Amino acid sequence: MAKIHGLKWVVCLASSILINIFFVLNIDLRRSPELTWSREAAVEAEAVAAVSCSGHGRAFLDGSTMEGIPACECNSCYGGPHCSEFSPDGCPLDVDLGDPLFLEPFWMQHSKSSAVVVAGWHRMSYSDGIGSSILFSKELTNHIFQLHALVGNAITKGRFILFGVGSSQLLHAAVHALSQQGSSHPACVVATAPFYPLYEFQTELFDSEDFKFQGDTTLWKNTSSANSSTNIIEFVTSPNNPDGRLTKPVLQGPSVKTIHDHAYYWPHFTAIQGPADEDLMLFTLSKVTGHGGSRFGWALIKDKDLYQRMLMYLSLNTIGVSQDTQLRALKILKVVLKGGGEIFEFGYNTMKARWERLNEILSASRRFSIQKLEPQYCNYFQNVTGPSPAYAWLKCEREEDLDCHAVLKAASIIGRKGNLFRAESRYVRLSLIKYEDDFDLLLHRIKVLVSKEEGSKNM
Repeated sequence: MAKIHGLKWVVCLASSILINIFFVLNIDLRRSPELTWSREAAVEAEAVAAVSCSGHGRAFLDGSTMEGIPACECNSCYGGPHCSEFSPDGCPLDVDLGDPLFLEPFWMQHSKSSAVVVAGWHRMSYSDGIGSSILFSKELTNHIFQLHALVGNAITKGRFILFGVGSSQLLHAAVHALSQQGSSHPACVVATAPFYPLYEFQTELFDSEDFKFQGDTTLWKNTSSANSSTNIIEFVTSPNNPDGRLTKPVLQGPSVKTIHDHAYYWPHFTAIQGPADEDLMLFTLSKVTGHGGSRFGWALIKDKDLYQRMLMYLSLNTIGVSQDTQLRALKILKVVLKGGGEIFEFGYNTMKARWERLNEILSASRRFSIQKLEPQYCNYFQNVTGPSPAYAWLKCEREEDLDCHAVLKAASIIGRKGNLFRAESRYVRLSLIKYEDDFDLLLHRIKVLVSKEEGSKNM
């Protein structure tokens, strides 16, 4: 019996030694190799990131230089070599563009995990090496599907996926593909006002015999309900750009095809009420993570024939999306997924706070108003969430303020004209998603306008 106990003790000791050796070897295997070809690139990137721009600008690897040193690119109304000179009076504040720079602080906090180093020999070929003329990274596709599963904002099962140069390229690829479905007349492209101007501008720019932009859906209600043979393509934007409302198709009938633009259907802009389950859905990286400059979007498509027609368009148009862009998108989404959606909490808190601050100022105004949005239950946060839209859809209420854009421009606020959205000129879209500097200056100038009102409410 003693020998048996002694043998067990020897076996346990040997097992313990083997386990320790395994962990030591495993740690050695995980040690970072010494940097060789990537060292110079890393040093260069770190040097540019270290350039001081006083917190009101950034220096970039591809930016201009001053005496061999990367120069700062300053935020609105800031200047000087280090963006330390603030000149608030009279400088134009551009809140026209939907540039999602409000997420920059999040990525500053995740600089290490989100960095990408690309060697000069990285994927130089048109193909992926296995016979594909357009590279749709399987790894990136998997991460996009995981992202939708995490957020719960879209059904991906049974869908084909296409990558585009932002969602802008996919918008027209969809119009082109849907207009090829057998009608002898040009397809009528429509949307419900106020709608994103690019739908109209792109359709008119390409000036095709296969489709024509025909304005607001209200003009086509009777035609579509009567089962017209006219091929109708309706853009449905949900949440809507510019007013942030969740929307549904207006037109019905066998001749109606719908493009669902879900660019803003993410938890930092709206409550997620459930997974979208439409036949054709478009998304863009810019509004998920803020990387508008990367120009990456994707389409989820149920019908194989439609997928093939859109694929052909993309093949002839750009031979697909840059493989460098796909690599960066993959890295960015890995950070989002690893963080368990931390970016959405950061983004929502930021946008909700901005909306509340703007509402507080405008609540004292009789001259200006913005859209009313109600709190809603969000499946992602599993709670009732307050409004956090990307844009303020501001209206000038006075009879004499027919041109609201001009009213704001006189106060050095540059918004986007309401008539571009097929709305009245009394409306202006103001971007709330730019840098904190931009938003703070917007609040200041709106507050000045409100304070000058006769008979304004107490602020």
